[in-house]
Amino acid sequence: MKNKRLITILVILAVLVIVGILVPTMSKKSSKKTEVKAAKVGVLQYVTHEALDTIYKGIKTGLKEEGYSGKKVDIEFLNAEADQSKIATMSQTLVNHKNDVLIGIATPAAQGLANASKEIPVVMGAVTDPVGAKLVKNLKNPGGNVTGVSDKTPIEAQLKLVKQLTPKVNTIGIIYSSSEDNSKSQVEEFKTLADKLGYEVVEYSVPSTNEIATTMNVMLPKVDAVWIPLDNTIASAFSSVVSAAKDAQKPIYPSVDTMVSEGGLASVAIDQYQLGVETGKMAAQILKGKNVSKMSVKVMKEGTPVVNEKVAKELGITIPEEILDKADKK
Repeated sequence: MKNKRLITILVILAVLVIVGILVPTMSKKSSKKTEVKAAKVGVLQYVTHEALDTIYKGIKTGLKEEGYSGKKVDIEFLNAEADQSKIATMSQTLVNHKNDVLIGIATPAAQGLANASKEIPVVMGAVTDPVGAKLVKNLKNPGGNVTGVSDKTPIEAQLKLVKQLTPKVNTIGIIYSSSEDNSKSQVEEFKTLADKLGYEVVEYSVPSTNEIATTMNVMLPKVDAVWIPLDNTIASAFSSVVSAAKDAQKPIYPSVDTMVSEGGLASVAIDQYQLGVETGKMAAQILKGKNVSKMSVKVMKEGTPVVNEKVAKELGITIPEEILDKADKK
């Protein structure tokens, strides 16, 4: 009997030891299986200015709304500060770091990423003419590894606003960057539509921000108002444009809502933050398994009137109530 009890006790002790060893090991294996690896998102921004900074904020919100925030996402953010050589090296850096999806804020950044990889999905944000920039074959069926969000400038609505706010304007000056493909296509569209409405258009291109102040001084005596396309070079030195126009008492009609708050008179503009949100959501869909080559480019083309009441007052311009009632006020 004593031997049987002893054997029973030893068996029980052996079972307890085995359980003590196996349970923690199984728990560790189980926890390893349930660990979710953070998605890696590489973001390249072309240059620092309020519009593109706002888009980046929207991108993070879009990712968050789709479940990618905190420990679930690892965002690697780089800014080329309008340096073409940096675009190439930074694009390659984001590729080498094996990000799961790449996001390019503005056309040059998206082009740099697309050139750096034909395999990693690239989502473009704030690209006005993706086909003209040779990022996609067409908007509906982009093919390849690039898709994203396009901000179609509502030029016709902007010209209507010019007529409503400043009916005495006859000649409109345009300043834009000669190195940005998006700007060239916008200028051509603006000239075509403005010509139909009887406006004379005077255009000036600049190779860099260094020539903006001088060019403005040459242009302003020849025009009644200034129109600015979606142009990163001009946006990054917009204070020079505002300063010159203010001295000449000429209104500026930018294509970006943030530039109205910085000194423009008015615009019909795409919400840059919402554009970023949509860009972030598209990146999230790719992370969840959606095929980038079959994702149509989303075109945001419905703008909202934006007015700067302070600038209007300085220029002696009365904003009609019908515009004020539906406009965002800066």
